[in-house]
Amino acid sequence: MSTLDTVAMILVVVGAINWGLVGLLNLNIVEMILGMALAKIVYIVVGVAGVLVLWGWYSKK
Repeated sequence: MSTLDTVAMILVVVGAINWGLVGLLNLNIVEMILGMALAKIVYIVVGVAGVLVLWGWYSKK
């Protein structure tokens, strides 16, 4: 696993935990810590990380 793969996987896991908290408790940790403007940037980065993880997963099959 490359460094990029590791960082992407960590971002995907953190994003999944955040969305789990949003769904269960209506608690958005990213917005609480960073504010709405920076949270949008984080969501974009997490989305790109998800695509990279998905790409890596399918390319290894």
